[in-house]
Amino acid sequence: MASSRKVIITCAVTGAIHTPSMSPHLPVRAQDIAEAALGAAEAGAAIVHLHARDPETGKPDQRPEAFAPFLKVIKQRSNVVINLTTGGAPWMRVEERVKPAEVFKPEVASLNMGSMNFGLFPMLGRFQDFAHDWEREHLEGSRDLIFRNTFKDIEFVLKTLGEAGTRFEFECYDVGHLYNLAHFLERGLVKPPLFVQTVFGILGGISAHPEDVMHMKRTADRLFGDQYRWSVLGAGRAQLPTAAMAAAMGANVRVGLEDSLWAGPGRLARSSAEQVQLARQIIEGLGLEIASPDEAREILALKGGDKVAF
Repeated sequence: MASSRKVIITCAVTGAIHTPSMSPHLPVRAQDIAEAALGAAEAGAAIVHLHARDPETGKPDQRPEAFAPFLKVIKQRSNVVINLTTGGAPWMRVEERVKPAEVFKPEVASLNMGSMNFGLFPMLGRFQDFAHDWEREHLEGSRDLIFRNTFKDIEFVLKTLGEAGTRFEFECYDVGHLYNLAHFLERGLVKPPLFVQTVFGILGGISAHPEDVMHMKRTADRLFGDQYRWSVLGAGRAQLPTAAMAAAMGANVRVGLEDSLWAGPGRLARSSAEQVQLARQIIEGLGLEIASPDEAREILALKGGDKVAF
């Protein structure tokens, strides 16, 4: 592992998993999402991964007009790479989920690489009081929820966004998702370098056990060789331990309140920027350097911030 290797920190600032009643620090309004993204960039994130929410209820909102206010602010005030979700929320159809990226043509969009059970209901054991009816329904409903990402759905997203030069954060929640990505690589529908985000600790996907992290890396190495750039996402309390282990093995890392509300045992993170700072301490403690936004663009062969539609 070369000491000169630059590590890309991605920060996902709000997402569609956690609900507003779980943390007062979860950004909901457009101005709060913008400030969270800018704070994460200032702390060292080269990429910010963005979802939108209804400003009154905090419910995930995948309408392009919900994204527009914070996209313009972030672009005006920062050089950070903007990554838009095509995952939306697990109950949404792919035609709804892809719309913001289709309209705004970002440098990067996330893309889930397979259908899966997506169990959020264990959080009901920790969180009991909710301000909005949809929050409990959102968690309880995940007992009988399949997050649909069929081959047809994935191909639809690739073809819808590919002509605009948008590249992808391929979210792989289990080993089979890596093989799905290899299938699309073989068909020529995706091009290297592949930005492979291996996700650990979601109920329904692979766990965050160190052996599972190593198994995902071994499989990706075998399937993609030098054609991919590896990143890791640990959910919940696995966020920073997974980041530490994987960064030492050559990974980039993703943090943020989408993936975990915590900054330590029993301590809510005050912001996504706080988690970026903690990840940065780990990376720099390993003798590595974090990548700037422009260095991330070079590493991932992105089209540049001047070629987006916002």
